[in-house]
Amino acid sequence: MASAAPSSSTAGGVRNPRGHPKSLGLVANALKRKHSFVQFFAMTGILLLSCRSLGQKYRIHDLVEDTAALKEEQDSLTSRMNRIKQGLLDEAALEPTGAFAARLRLLFGDESN
Repeated sequence: MASAAPSSSTAGGVRNPRGHPKSLGLVANALKRKHSFVQFFAMTGILLLSCRSLGQKYRIHDLVEDTAALKEEQDSLTSRMNRIKQGLLDEAALEPTGAFAARLRLLFGDESN
């Protein structure tokens, strides 16, 4: 007669002394489910690349905003510098000898007067 207790070989896995199935090690489990592990690592790689791409998108967006702000500031500084230059030339033109105005035009590279 056959014994009533199931053998460990028919249970599909090795049993430890307590009667619970023995868990496989990481490498053995990876070899057993190779397709699942490859798929997991591929999906993880795609997720990481997506996160990196998203970060770069927002970084580019911030750089575009910074570039626009710097361009606006440059335009503001250029117009301010031109107003200061013109004010200095107007004040120098009031001098009777004109030497100061000539020197300022030479410094500013202004050949119009």
